[in-house]
Amino acid sequence: MLRSLLIKNYTLIDELSAEFSGGLVILTGETGAGKSILVDAMGLILGERASVEVVRAGADRAIVEGVFGVRGNQRLARILREQELEAEAAELIVRREVSAKGQSRCFVNDSPVTLAVLKSVGEVLVDLHGQHEHQSLLRVENHVAMLDDFGGLDGMVAEYQGVLEKLRGLRREINALQKKEQQVKERQELSAFQLREIDAVAPVAGEEEELERELRILENAERLFATTAALYESLYEGERSVRDLLLVARNQLDAIAQIDERFAEAARECASAEAVVAELARFIQGYNAGVEFNPERLETIRERLGRLSLLKKKYGGTLEAVLSHRAGLAEDLSLAEHYDEILQARHAEAVAVRSECAALAERLSGKRHEVARKLDRAIVQELKKLGIEHGRFSTGIGRDELPGTDRDDSSLEAVPLGRTRVRLLERGIDRVEFAISTNLGEEERPLVQVASGGEVSRIMLALKSILAKADRLPVLVFDEIDVGVSGRIAQAVGRSLKQLSAFHQVIAITHLPQIAGLADEHFVVAKEERNGRTMTTVRKLTLEEQVHEVAKLMSGAQVTETGLAGARELMGLG
Repeated sequence: MLRSLLIKNYTLIDELSAEFSGGLVILTGETGAGKSILVDAMGLILGERASVEVVRAGADRAIVEGVFGVRGNQRLARILREQELEAEAAELIVRREVSAKGQSRCFVNDSPVTLAVLKSVGEVLVDLHGQHEHQSLLRVENHVAMLDDFGGLDGMVAEYQGVLEKLRGLRREINALQKKEQQVKERQELSAFQLREIDAVAPVAGEEEELERELRILENAERLFATTAALYESLYEGERSVRDLLLVARNQLDAIAQIDERFAEAARECASAEAVVAELARFIQGYNAGVEFNPERLETIRERLGRLSLLKKKYGGTLEAVLSHRAGLAEDLSLAEHYDEILQARHAEAVAVRSECAALAERLSGKRHEVARKLDRAIVQELKKLGIEHGRFSTGIGRDELPGTDRDDSSLEAVPLGRTRVRLLERGIDRVEFAISTNLGEEERPLVQVASGGEVSRIMLALKSILAKADRLPVLVFDEIDVGVSGRIAQAVGRSLKQLSAFHQVIAITHLPQIAGLADEHFVVAKEERNGRTMTTVRKLTLEEQVHEVAKLMSGAQVTETGLAGARELMGLG
């Protein structure tokens, strides 16, 4: 939901801030007060086009900033992670700056982003209904997901997409094999030579470190022998050896412990030290006895390390690189020798996966046709409630047919269905587009061609009301929702907005008391003069002020007690 909106130096707005709660948020005000300016400003932080004309005269830049509550918005989190932005916070701050020189800067949580990123973020936060680009229902690419959401088909879509991704992986593998074929065959002789050269040495992972350790020992055999002999002598065998001195010390400690028992622990520690020295001496004696003087082994190790060094120089600089290169050579040679059967096996696997994909897509398509009929009937009934008596609505489901026959399986991007081949799309084989007619005798036209204004807002309201639970956009904004509407239809529009606000935060601009009276929050937009300049302001109303504003909408500027009573009744306040 939109928690707050800050606007500075935007057309008639000097500085304006407003905080919002959930539910139905209503904006009212005199004609020309600047209500739509707020919605236009919101469009800026959703990625709509900016013009220097929006910068207030005398200011160097216009700023619009929105703070959104985004907990649980997985689509937004995915976009933020893709852009390496913080995706776990409960709030999201979106800011747009437009300079008087025409430069535009965008920020998400104070990190600069491109306009394209800002637009993608905006598309999962807010749906603007009015003369704005952010009308999700007027983008054909969204219709199939909306139909699937309405029908609860996301599980089937996910299953299809899992198989489709497997098919795409196989297709990438086949393409890589095909690109590699000529290169592998041209290098076959060189690869065989290099493989024989490496195998002649037969390097083993980790052997270099072991050989170098053994080399150090053999090269220093004389020093090791002499040093260990001297150590053994000083520790155990020599005159006044460490062992003998410790023995004398222990005897002395035992003697004085008979006088003062506090020396008993020291005597025991001395005995332990004597045992440690004895063990150390035995180890050194054993090592000394095993010191090997082996010139032949020394030469063998040097020769082996030399051969390994040559391989490293030729094939990557490390033994691990040599072994990795060898594995690649073996793979290339195997591919060269068995290319046809490998490619045939991958292609056969891909065809089988494609058939699975086609079966899932056909089953999904059948479900979509069932769901589409239910959606069409529900929206027609909703249109009648909103005063569009002769409205007709249809969900068109088509497919991308490609040239070729049902036996042509050379392309993995399409599946043979009957006598045609149909392109596999991200959500199946269907292209979905909504069409509508609002007048008797009028042909249905694509929804994206519906004229702007109050009627299109009511159409969007009807669609949103039916799709409310499935729609994932948390904030819905309706501008011009009440154009050409009054009386009973106004009440119906108000009820629909109120019902919709149970699932979304709904922000609506209206002149009608039947709609304004249902507000959870009510703001008044006004135009004032300060210091010789005109500016737009916005103010949240108290409950009593709401009653007064609704009464004013009912009876005009002169509000009477009768008008106030009528407003309270309309608002359900008794």
